[in-house]
Amino acid sequence: MSEQASMAGHLRPFKDYQPQHFLWEASDNGRVATIRLNRAERKNPLTFESYAELRDLFRDLVYASDIRSIVLTGAGGNFSSGGDVFEIIEPLTHMAMPDLLAFTRMTGDLVKAMKKCPQPIVAAVDGICMGAGAILAMASDIRLATPEAKTAFLFTRVGLAGADMGACGILPRIIGQGRAAELLFTGRTMNAREGEAWGFFNTIHPGDVLEAEAVKLAHSLADGPWFAHTMTKTMLNQEWAMGIDEMIESEAQAQAICMATKDFRRAFEAFAEKRKPVFEGN
Repeated sequence: MSEQASMAGHLRPFKDYQPQHFLWEASDNGRVATIRLNRAERKNPLTFESYAELRDLFRDLVYASDIRSIVLTGAGGNFSSGGDVFEIIEPLTHMAMPDLLAFTRMTGDLVKAMKKCPQPIVAAVDGICMGAGAILAMASDIRLATPEAKTAFLFTRVGLAGADMGACGILPRIIGQGRAAELLFTGRTMNAREGEAWGFFNTIHPGDVLEAEAVKLAHSLADGPWFAHTMTKTMLNQEWAMGIDEMIESEAQAQAICMATKDFRRAFEAFAEKRKPVFEGN
């Protein structure tokens, strides 16, 4: 009998990935990776280069053979202050429309890549989380924060629309239309208590344990039914524009696909034998 064909040869490990514009730390088994924005002296602002590198990384993670979940955080007690004032904002004021559109499409492509990458993304938010930094947190799948987290979609403060990188579509789905409208019109800061009450943050943790809690959660996801998690993320994003009939049919197909995996069988056998299942992602 011939061996079953597989696409595994088209995947590659990302454990030893070496970025140029942020830090990357992978667990020993390669299942959980932490992306750390690391310009702490400036509260971790983004640059043209870091935008592009993050976009390309999240796109490429579709082909990862090892990484199963991501923690996204910042260095030095802050998440991100958004686009660098002198390395992004100032140059933008001198650009013609074609270049401006190329930039806004690039930043939007980062959000698309985060949504389409199969790995659940856990944002660990401390301190300043503003502008594009707030968008990165918004585009993550789960958000943890400290009591000191300060989140602001402050685009109107610099004469821009609150419609940036999908904010007018995604933020209302997280916290509701009225609350999103207030934040996007005023650019005011949402504190951690509001963020948790409104559903933007899933949980609040002291600063000294925030990252450990995020990594713990990421490991629990990575050690769980990996294939089923990728399907859940796909459905969460795919069903936004569907009617109820299309939603139910899409979920019927998704669940049938998961039922055909060996992980489904493994879970049944583990339950029958009263032991914890070991998922392998197939």
